[in-house]
Amino acid sequence: VCFCILSENSGEDISSVMGFSGFGKKARTFDLDAIFEQTRRTAIERSQRICIKDFIVLLLIYCFIVSRQQASDDSSDSSDSEPIGPPLPPGLSAQPEEEEDELIGPPLPPGYAGSRADDDDDDDDDDVKKIPDTHEITLQHGTKTVSALGLDPSGARLVTGGYDYDVKFWDFAGMDAALHAFRSLQPCECHQIRSLQYSITGDVILVVAGNSQAKVLDRDGFQVLECVKGDQYIVDMANTKGHTAMLNGGCWHPKIKEEFLTCSNDGTVRTWDLNSDKKHKSVFKPRSLQGKRVTPTCCTYSRDGKLIAAGCQDGTIQIWDRNLSVHTKFHCRQAHTPSTDTCCLTFSYDGTTLASRGGDDTLKTWDLRNFRKPLNVATGLTTYFPMTDCCFSPDDKLLVTGTSVKRDEGNGKLVFFDRESFKKVYEIEVASASVVRCLWHPKLNQIMVGTGNGLAKVYYDPVKSQRGAKLCVVKNKRKEKQAETLTQDYIITRESCYSSDLDISRLPHTSHPGEDRRGGRVAAHGGTLSSYIVKNIALDKTDDSNPREAILRHARDAAENPYWVAPAYTQ
Repeated sequence: VCFCILSENSGEDISSVMGFSGFGKKARTFDLDAIFEQTRRTAIERSQRICIKDFIVLLLIYCFIVSRQQASDDSSDSSDSEPIGPPLPPGLSAQPEEEEDELIGPPLPPGYAGSRADDDDDDDDDDVKKIPDTHEITLQHGTKTVSALGLDPSGARLVTGGYDYDVKFWDFAGMDAALHAFRSLQPCECHQIRSLQYSITGDVILVVAGNSQAKVLDRDGFQVLECVKGDQYIVDMANTKGHTAMLNGGCWHPKIKEEFLTCSNDGTVRTWDLNSDKKHKSVFKPRSLQGKRVTPTCCTYSRDGKLIAAGCQDGTIQIWDRNLSVHTKFHCRQAHTPSTDTCCLTFSYDGTTLASRGGDDTLKTWDLRNFRKPLNVATGLTTYFPMTDCCFSPDDKLLVTGTSVKRDEGNGKLVFFDRESFKKVYEIEVASASVVRCLWHPKLNQIMVGTGNGLAKVYYDPVKSQRGAKLCVVKNKRKEKQAETLTQDYIITRESCYSSDLDISRLPHTSHPGEDRRGGRVAAHGGTLSSYIVKNIALDKTDDSNPREAILRHARDAAENPYWVAPAYTQ
């Protein structure tokens, strides 16, 4: 730099002064003033071009407006009855001002009737028309309450669980019109089934029952994992490996296929890894306002899997960040009435709204951006079961839940609410029992319902629904194979071919009158089916035609040894 400065000041070449030819490549120099001036000129030219373009556009618009105005003035002078303004679209005729009943505007689409004042009602009608309830099938699970429903993501298989401890598998593609389950088992022995859910891949099923250990089954009902049980003598539940009390609910992670969630009466919400059965993955502990332990009655993931929500027995709804298990991210202290079991929590498909079904006979929606008070509240929805749930429609416009009734006091209903206005837009009378579970599958567009009398119903529409129940109702019932039974009038034939030299020893034994057939050759049976049948026929089947003589046959023994009856009557 010093050499360059010296060369500029002296005007001589430094290389010649120093006695050598040069320094090699010379450094590139920049004239900052020239660059700045060139940039300023370019900016001015561009701004002038933009102004010219804007001016031309405005001029064209002005000319267009003036020409249309002149055309309208000419038409108004020729005919006063024609409307003032631009020409009407083809197919639309001008109407007199006195006819107020006619619609003003462009022509209505074909098949549309009504007025613009009824737009809201028409929207509600459109939402109602989307409900697939024109047809239904009934699956007989048992005689007790169907407390759990699960449908795989593809909609091919349905699994039901109930208070009778049974879990039944239904294959829509494999069933015929008889509607029989292809498998029934009791995975948790004598514990009521609380929740069933397929994973996001549909290859495994989470089974939550009334015990403290959740199980994972494969598609055919074979056990894949059983969660470990915790130590009930440890005070801090975070230091135990698993739950120590009855489970209340569980669900799979919506994005990670190996992770699932459970909540229990021990006051914890735990996440688990399918590949690790030794210990839970993380623990979330709901707390009351005083910092005491509260019982979570339901739990769920958000649609993106980043949040974990739990409804508690003290009426609160607590939401954590999945990666931060200490403090809650959202907390509502008075979501539902204390000492009532919050039955269900579910997130909308857009992830902004949370719906809660309370044991206080209410249904509420919440905005996560303002979690202090509910958006909407619906009351008078009776529930007698701690697992009565709710769900959103596939288009996120409707919210569905069930109602409970006492025996012989009415019908349980499936009630549909508009998500925005929260008006009851539709209801379905399901059965003369409570509606416990409901599930609206987004791919099949079919609604599955579990009732209190052991029925699982599937509602569908032949036009709007896909596959599912439509596959089995079109198949004929298989003919039952008649079991071949033998009556008492047996006819047994035996064909034998004998040579000319007949062997007398091979002839059948002929019994004489009064001979005990059991002691003869008939009783000697071999290993063939006919021999076994002959043996059973030859059993002693004596029939006493005179009952008095049959009783008096034992009179002498009773007189000699009065053990049972005589001592009592002698007193």
